[in-house]
Amino acid sequence: MEITDIYGKLKRKHGNPGGQWDLWCRRPKTTAEKEAVIIESILTQRANWKNVMLAECNLKKHAITCLGAILACREESLETLVRPSGFYRIKARRLKTLAGFIEKSCGGVEEAADVPTGILRQGLLSLNGVGEETADDILLYAFERPVFVIDEYTRRLAKKLNLADNFSYGHLQAVFEKGIGEKDYAVYQDFHALIVIDAKTVSVRRSVKKEGKAAG
Repeated sequence: MEITDIYGKLKRKHGNPGGQWDLWCRRPKTTAEKEAVIIESILTQRANWKNVMLAECNLKKHAITCLGAILACREESLETLVRPSGFYRIKARRLKTLAGFIEKSCGGVEEAADVPTGILRQGLLSLNGVGEETADDILLYAFERPVFVIDEYTRRLAKKLNLADNFSYGHLQAVFEKGIGEKDYAVYQDFHALIVIDAKTVSVRRSVKKEGKAAG
């Protein structure tokens, strides 16, 4: 099956990404929305969306909704606020490090628009706690750069459909980007989101089916 066929099938099945993807796939985004995505990129690490939302609710109650506010907040206070998302001490440090890089090294979110993708990616990858998936989440969904995100859901799909014989991050990213053809960040955003949505939908259906059998 061609990569573009997979995208078309998912698009017909689920339509435009919604729910938790409404913000991440919103186009265009305001500066505040881009910063929200950047903050969420750390909060979502090894966390379910419900807990991420609890942490974000805490941040909003204390008016910590931008990178500047993250930097100004005491680390101990930030730890308490993001606690619902898990690994709160680590995430508080990572948020401050990431906010410092974008605000100080890049001059802010809008100024970062002038930084070439490769250089910006290397800068992100140099930060503690920012791996390839998180860096590309930020590049694609916050900075609107056409880089395809490879996560566990994408890797499972690639294995299931035999899309590659090498499942390393870089190789799979090249497979998807070449298969899509056009360097359109909007397509990349929707495609990746739909892969995750579809995988989670299948998972929920299987759980419900198992529960039904167990009850019967």
